Amino acid sequence: MKRVVLSLGSNVCDRSAFLSKSCELIGYRIGKVVRCSRVYETPAWGFVANPFLNQVVVAETELTPERVLETILQIERELGRTRKSERGQDGAPIYHDRTIDVDILLFEGEVRSTDSLTIPHPLIPQREFVLQPLAELFGTTVVPPYTTSFQKMLSDVKTNTSVL
Repeated sequence: MKRVVLSLGSNVCDRSAFLSKSCELIGYRIGKVVRCSRVYETPAWGFVANPFLNQVVVAETELTPERVLETILQIERELGRTRKSERGQDGAPIYHDRTIDVDILLFEGEVRSTDSLTIPHPLIPQREFVLQPLAELFGTTVVPPYTTSFQKMLSDVKTNTSVL
C-alpha cells in the first residue's frame, strides 16, 4: 500500500457536504482514508469568489498515481464540478468557483512530471490553504521529497486562515 495525500476544496453550495461526500468516495474508490485534517475556511486563491472550505486527507491505496488522478476527476464530475481550461493573456490559469476540487499533493515520496500530473503538487509551498492542514497533520516531520517541514513552509507565507 502507498500513501497519497490529497487536498479538498469547495466554495459553492453546501461546501461541508461536498467535502464529506468526496472524502467518502475517496475511501470507496481510492483506498482507506487514514488521516484527515480539520476543515479550514480560506479566501479564494487566484480569483475573487466566495471563501473555500479546505481539508487535507491521507489515504492508503494500491492504485497508481495516474489511476488516482482518473478517479478524483471522476469524483469531481459526479459532484458537479465543471473543469474549464482557460488562461489569461499572461498565460496564467483563470480560476473559477467549484463544488469540489481534489488535488494530488504527494504520493509516497514520488517525484514525477507529465503533461497531466506533477507530484508533488508544484504550488504547495505557495498555498497557505494547503500548508495549514499539512502542517497540522505532519507537524515538524520532513516529508519526502521535501527537505523542510510543512510548518516551516507555512511560517514562510502570510497566515490568513481560520479553523472552523
